[in-house]
Amino acid sequence: MHSVGFYVCPGHQVLDLAGPLGAFESVAAVLGRPAYELRVLSRAGGMVRGSAGLPIATQAARGAELDTLLTIGGELAPMLDADEAAAVRELAQDAARVASVCTGAFLLAEAGLLRGRRATTHWRAARRLQQRHPEVQVETDRIFVRDGAVWSSAGVTAGIDLALALIEADHGIDVARQVSRELVVYHRRAGGQSQFAPISHMEPESDRIRLALGFARDHLHQDLRLERLAEAAHLSPRQFGRLFHQETGETPAKAVERMRVEAARARLQDGAESIERIARAVGFGDPERMRRAFLKWHGMPPQALRRKERAPRA
Repeated sequence: MHSVGFYVCPGHQVLDLAGPLGAFESVAAVLGRPAYELRVLSRAGGMVRGSAGLPIATQAARGAELDTLLTIGGELAPMLDADEAAAVRELAQDAARVASVCTGAFLLAEAGLLRGRRATTHWRAARRLQQRHPEVQVETDRIFVRDGAVWSSAGVTAGIDLALALIEADHGIDVARQVSRELVVYHRRAGGQSQFAPISHMEPESDRIRLALGFARDHLHQDLRLERLAEAAHLSPRQFGRLFHQETGETPAKAVERMRVEAARARLQDGAESIERIARAVGFGDPERMRRAFLKWHGMPPQALRRKERAPRA
């Protein structure tokens, strides 16, 4: 039987654990037989208190033999502890695959398991992960990322998407779909679909990057190539691109696209403008480019999002 271990630290987020655990547990109901042996582990074992103050019973990690190891997100300080990283590194040695949910990516990184790999985490923590571990290619705009035998997911409910993807890898897409129905969730958002973090939550340290973001926000309808943003920041394009990614965790082009999506969404909600007019007003130029951006960031085209957000008011 495939053994799955969920590694928790003090201050773990309950839903980061409960969502994936529930998904793996539901496979037995779909198949009509046990499919996974599920264990919650911690460095010392015993009761481990989560971020909400709820304690959970765990087994000691030492000596556990796992096929899949998942590190569960939560408060960052415990996951930066060298002893916790050493325990995860030892667990991962014989595991066929390792994965993280939300800020659990920090624990994999501290254990050296993300070196030279692509990974993701909750959008709010992505910049810190990139700064602390420049050897990791942090993809801030993904629901989950697979790099070989190492998987990582974005925050909280994205752990369910990750678990469904792992189940699909083990048992096929039909079983994963049936599990999603058991959980009453959408059948796994694609890993390539983006987390949607509001641009307002970007907090660059330097005045120059803040200046460039402000310029972009005020000139969305214009051509905002790298060179123009660099000029607004009084930096060379090369310096600007490097500093922008360092301080925001993403490229200038991606940030501009996100700002345009935010602006377009607000106009979709607030008025009866046509899709064509909105696309021109926020700098997409044509409806097809805007449609592709909305599919990327929201998983649905502008028309569908407008209908969805107007339905409750109706």
